Amino acid sequence: MRAARLIKMVLLLQSRPSMTAAELAGELEVSERTVTRDAQALSEAGVPVYAERGRAGGYRLVGGYRTRLTGLARHEAEALFLSGLPSALREMGLDDAASAARLKVSAALLPSLRDASHTVAQRFHLDAPGWYQEPVTPELLPAVAEAVWDDRPVRARYRGPSGEVERQLLPYGLVLKAGVWYLCARAGDDFRVYRIDRFTAVAASETRFVRDEDFDLPRFWEERAEQFARSILRTEVTVRLSEAGARRLPHTMDRAAADEALAGGPGPDADGLRTVVLPVESEEVAYAQLLTLGPEVEVLAPPSLRERFADTAERLRELYR
Repeated sequence: MRAARLIKMVLLLQSRPSMTAAELAGELEVSERTVTRDAQALSEAGVPVYAERGRAGGYRLVGGYRTRLTGLARHEAEALFLSGLPSALREMGLDDAASAARLKVSAALLPSLRDASHTVAQRFHLDAPGWYQEPVTPELLPAVAEAVWDDRPVRARYRGPSGEVERQLLPYGLVLKAGVWYLCARAGDDFRVYRIDRFTAVAASETRFVRDEDFDLPRFWEERAEQFARSILRTEVTVRLSEAGARRLPHTMDRAAADEALAGGPGPDADGLRTVVLPVESEEVAYAQLLTLGPEVEVLAPPSLRERFADTAERLRELYR
C-alpha cells in the first residue's frame, strides 16, 4: 500500500513543477504529516525530492529527475479509455486504476502538454443517469465488473419474473443505460441481458473462458434495445393530431414508433389534422403520454380510452370554469 503511494507521489511531482504538502495530502488521501514522512523516505531511497520551506513552499523534484515507472499495466490502460466516465469508474471499482493511468500518461508527456487531462476534464463530463432520479449503485456491480474484465465465468442467482433462478453465465460486457447497469452475458448458446440490481449472488470461477471475437457489444445492445422497445408496444390507439400535436408526438412516446406511425399514415385532411394508429405499451401508458399533448390530440379508439379523455376534459373544464 505504501509502495504504491510513494510511486504515485513521485509521478505527481514529475507531472507538476511543485506541489504543497496540502495538495499532495489531498491527492494521496493522507495527512500532511504522512506526506512529510513519505518525502523523507523517497529522499533516503535516492529520489531527489526537495522541500521548500515557507508559505509558498512545497515539494518538487530536483534536476529534471524522471522516473521510468510510467509503463501502463493492462487494467490501467483499459481504465484509461473510460476516464471520461468518472461515476461509472467509481461504481465498477476502477477509479484507482484510472487515476494511476492518468498520472503515468501525464508523467510521460512533454511539460507543455501535462495539463491536457485537466483541460479536457474542464470541458467534458458525462452524467449518465436521467433527471429526477437518485442513482443507486448495485451492490454486486464491482464483482460482476471484475468478472467481465477478467473473462471469468460466473454462477449467479437472479430475480426473474417467475422468481429467483440460478444461472451459469459468461459475462461479456457491461452497459450503463439512464443510470441502470446491465450485464450482457452468454447463457448456453444465447446472449442475454440482465439487470445488475437483480443479481442476489455472484461467484466468479477461477478459470477463464475464451471470448467470441465476433461479439460486438455496441451493436448487440442496439439490437436488443430496439427489440425490447418494440416488444412492449402490445396495444394500439387511434388518434387525430393537429400539426403541433404531430410535431410534438415523437417527444412524448417511443420516437421510432411515433415516426413510423406518422410516416405510414395518411396526410393531413382539409382541416390540417392527421389520423394515425400508434403502437403503445398499454392504455394506461398511452393516457399518460398523450395527455401531455392537451388539445392537440383527439383519441378516437379504443372507446375506453376516449371516454377517459372525455372525462378528464370535463374535469379540467370544471376546474378552470
